[in-house]
Amino acid sequence: MSGKGGTGKTSLTASFASLARGAVLADCDVDASDLHLVLGPRTRERHEFISGFEAVIRPGDCTGCGVCRELCRFDAIAPVGGDPETPVYLVDPAACEGCGVCARFCPAHAIDLPERSCGHWMISDTRYGPMVHARLGVAAENSGKLVTLVRQEAQRLAREQGRKLIIVDGPPGIGCPVIASLSGASLALVVTEPTVSGEHDLDRVLALARYFAVPAAVCVNKWDLNPDMTGRIEDRAHASGARVAGRIRYDRQVTLAQVQECTVVDLDTEAAGDVRNIWKNLYL
Repeated sequence: MSGKGGTGKTSLTASFASLARGAVLADCDVDASDLHLVLGPRTRERHEFISGFEAVIRPGDCTGCGVCRELCRFDAIAPVGGDPETPVYLVDPAACEGCGVCARFCPAHAIDLPERSCGHWMISDTRYGPMVHARLGVAAENSGKLVTLVRQEAQRLAREQGRKLIIVDGPPGIGCPVIASLSGASLALVVTEPTVSGEHDLDRVLALARYFAVPAAVCVNKWDLNPDMTGRIEDRAHASGARVAGRIRYDRQVTLAQVQECTVVDLDTEAAGDVRNIWKNLYL
């Protein structure tokens, strides 16, 4: 977990997958999934994700009265073409929230409310074990349902294949997708950076972990860029009841590993030793 994006969660998840050798992986950062960029999965199952509704106006039945446009709180309905006195209205699917008000109050009953296809979720094979991941459609909103689905499928795979460990790459922040990826976990590793914003975001994430009674550990990525702030962050972690799992130094070779689609520990960079120590502190 982390309070913001770009702190190194995915790089650590990929390295942990390499060190675990046989865990089930779950990429729960479905808004911006990128674990596949490092692990090169081979997809063996692909399923459509259906969630919510989307209003659709039938042009042949629309009388152009404009009631739907007046009632839409999201400005998702606009007139297109036709006679200016009796325009035909269409719904912008990127703006529609699927609330159903337009369909409920359309005098001509010309609006349908079918379920919405929001993206896909996949089960893939990687060189380190099976992975469950997903991809949202364009302008699709992640409410946490897709994250929950990814976790449930990962748990099912673990049971069926007798695997004892599930490693989850969580989304940033403290919102609904984060809650869906965190609740019920046996341990949360919070990745932060030695900055003022990193310190602030760490406090929020640790508070969330405490609320759901999930034990938390903290690691500071690129700690040597600001050693004083690193010490302050670690002190705050201890005060919050979290343990410090370790530090990762700034290492340009980490970017090289990403370019080569390798994990940090596979390339054996200077930071690889730091990651291995964190893994030992967490799991061994």
